[in-house]
Amino acid sequence: MAKTTANYEVMYIIDATRSEDDIKAIVEKFKALIEANGTVISLEEMGKRRLAYLINDMAEGYYVLVKFTSGPDFPAELQRVLGITEGVMRSLVTVSGN
Repeated sequence: MAKTTANYEVMYIIDATRSEDDIKAIVEKFKALIEANGTVISLEEMGKRRLAYLINDMAEGYYVLVKFTSGPDFPAELQRVLGITEGVMRSLVTVSGN
C-alpha cells in the first residue's frame, strides 16, 4: 500500500531588511499554507543571521525552519509559492528522515 503522507522540512530565508511586520506576515502566510495542506510539527524562527555568501547584495537574512507532514504533491507546490513570493531570498524543501 502506498504511503499517503511523509515528513518534510522547509528552510527559507527572508530578506532581513524588511520590516518586522512584513517578516511576521510572510512566516504566517507559509504556516497557514502548510496547515491547509498538511500538519505543522514544529516552526522555528531562527532569526536574523549572517549569510555564508552575499545574496542579492545582502549579507544577512531571517531564517525560518518548518517541519511538517503532508501528501507527496504538496512540497512541489510549496517550493513554487516560495519561489514567487517577494521577500523570500532562498528556500529548500526536503524529505525528513524522522
